[in-house]
Amino acid sequence: MIEESTISTDLGPVSFRSRGDPCHNYAGPVLDLHRAQLPLLDQPPRERSDAARNREALLAAAARLVEASGVDAVTMDSVAAEAGVGKGTVFRRFDSREGLMAALLDRSETAWQRLVIEGPAPLGPGAPPRERLHAFGRSRMELNLAHAELIRAAGRAGQRSYAAVSFAAMHVRYLLTELGVRGDVAFLATALLAPLEMVVLVQQTREEHIPLERIHAGWDDLVRRVVCSEVNRPTPG
Repeated sequence: MIEESTISTDLGPVSFRSRGDPCHNYAGPVLDLHRAQLPLLDQPPRERSDAARNREALLAAAARLVEASGVDAVTMDSVAAEAGVGKGTVFRRFDSREGLMAALLDRSETAWQRLVIEGPAPLGPGAPPRERLHAFGRSRMELNLAHAELIRAAGRAGQRSYAAVSFAAMHVRYLLTELGVRGDVAFLATALLAPLEMVVLVQQTREEHIPLERIHAGWDDLVRRVVCSEVNRPTPG
């Protein structure tokens, strides 16, 4: 049976259709993304096209250097040389090395968010929500671990914006709701996201030497327990 439902989100009411039991034979929902698009990162004021191209060229140069030599080897001088501009141009665009690192984080975060919204399944649309939720967790873990040194280098400027945090939280809330979870979905989403944070992952992988596959398996198990326990929880009254 297909059930029509409406949920209340930060974007207003969102309609979706679901069918089946998510802990057994779930067949997948259809979410009306035309009515409710997830937000991307906070966007800066619109730039002139030439200014935007120059900014992207500098960020692309910085990204190449990070890929080739690591975060610690990247300086404002090296980015300027790689992009073929004066060092003053880099400072005018990003103010400081921390600002440049923060801009690189935003660039990568925005690209990742687009994969979640419109990329290939199962991270993107087209797969059942439980499969998407498992893919989301693995992808977020790998992204945060890959960005660990970049986040450190960005310092205070690299602290994630509210929009970046709320994007992940809202996406997980969507998937839990589509799965029929009836508990405090906002709190459960926060609990599922906590193990994916960079500081937790770095502690586990670098200090405790826990294999990443074990962390993947642990998060997948947590998802199963949350989804199945809350879907099958008796309704009060």
